[in-house]
Amino acid sequence: MTISTDDVRRLLQAEERGAVLVLVEGRTEVIAAGRLASEQYRGALEVISRDELVKRVGADPSEHELAEQAAILDSAISELGG
Repeated sequence: MTISTDDVRRLLQAEERGAVLVLVEGRTEVIAAGRLASEQYRGALEVISRDELVKRVGADPSEHELAEQAAILDSAISELGG
């Protein structure tokens, strides 16, 4: 599994305004959206923004909801060949 429950939790807990979960070189990172344009993250796949995740599950989701979102996001990446 590429996207874990911990990844989803880290995104929700991110303090950066406009935080996003990205997949870069086979690993996940939570970064500020503005960093996507940097050389370090060139070619990174934006998985989901914190704002979008909050719209899906709210600001305080259950462990089950976190796991469910991780599985949905992981499946979407797998379909892309990520």
